[in-house]
Amino acid sequence: MSQKRIAIFGSTGSIGRQALDVIAANPQLFSAEILTAQTNDELLIKQALQFNPNMVVIGDEQRYLNVKEALAGTSIKIFAGEDALEQVAGMDSYDMMLAAIVGYAGLRPTLKAIELGKPIALANKETLVVAGDIIMRMAAEKRIPIIPVDSEHSAIFQCLVGEGRNKIEKIVLTASGGPFLGKKPNFLVNVKKDHALQHPNWRMGAKITIDSATLMNKGLEMIEAKWLFNLAYEQVQVLVHPQSIVHSMVQFEDGSIKAQMGLPDMKLPIQYALGFPQRIANDFPRYDFRKPGTLTFEEPDIKTFRNLGLAMEAMKQGGNMPCILNAANEIAVYAFLRNRIGFLDITEVVERTMGTISFIEKPTLEQYFETDGEARNFAASLLHM
Repeated sequence: MSQKRIAIFGSTGSIGRQALDVIAANPQLFSAEILTAQTNDELLIKQALQFNPNMVVIGDEQRYLNVKEALAGTSIKIFAGEDALEQVAGMDSYDMMLAAIVGYAGLRPTLKAIELGKPIALANKETLVVAGDIIMRMAAEKRIPIIPVDSEHSAIFQCLVGEGRNKIEKIVLTASGGPFLGKKPNFLVNVKKDHALQHPNWRMGAKITIDSATLMNKGLEMIEAKWLFNLAYEQVQVLVHPQSIVHSMVQFEDGSIKAQMGLPDMKLPIQYALGFPQRIANDFPRYDFRKPGTLTFEEPDIKTFRNLGLAMEAMKQGGNMPCILNAANEIAVYAFLRNRIGFLDITEVVERTMGTISFIEKPTLEQYFETDGEARNFAASLLHM
């Protein structure tokens, strides 16, 4: 396996940092060709000095001079601004994009990379939630792989290797249940940011951690799975699995079930995606079946955690409804992280936005962009609640 040049879009986030750990452990296999960050210029500078990429992009133009001065003694090319993310994604200097920018912001650079014919290691589920039909069609036309990095979708992907001609009956996405598993609304009404950010099993960024606490993350993953694996609504199931050892399962038409298992560590699916189809030896901790332990599964409580139910509705309705759901959720989650709304208000903002923004059954890419803007503006107007 020759050295693969990786463009990490979102290198200062949780996925990006762990991807750089994988690259550092396998310098003969990978190099960091492009690194990007939105506001964390200090960490971007440290990463650039360590990995010496060809290019870096800082999304916040006000931080450009800091980055430029810090990297003045290097040959690294420095860019700034949202447009620069797309421009750099369109440069033919890398072999694979790791799409790890959080939220809707990751859509345009990923589109540009697909246009260029670059394989995508996809850690940004919102890209498929917002415009999955267009993304997957473009990838098919360009004949490039989209390899999922989310642990659940990586698990499904791994289960399907070698099963190309065998029909899927259903897939089962597992959910940890988050920090509030078993809690009821009278408890959740008083939840504060610090409590919601304490995930029992996974180390993740703030936005995805809150989505996990509301179960919205699992709803977004259902929509992502629909597009990744070309499934119908009825073929995607969610079960709560608090131990987070079984990362997801596939049931085939003969009733046989394949599961991918392991300790909860995002470095494993990151490494798998970057190295695919080769598995790479590592020293990550292993799950030991000899130690006493119980693996349990239960139905999610969608009456309490209504975000999952809203995501299922959006998935079933299709069109631009998942785009509306995602936009409203991003606005609501960031408001909650800034202590502007309560935990249960996140659901109210999403539900009201879904009921207000016009539904389009078969949107164009431009209509997806317009829908996102309209949904964000409406959701933001509700934040005085």
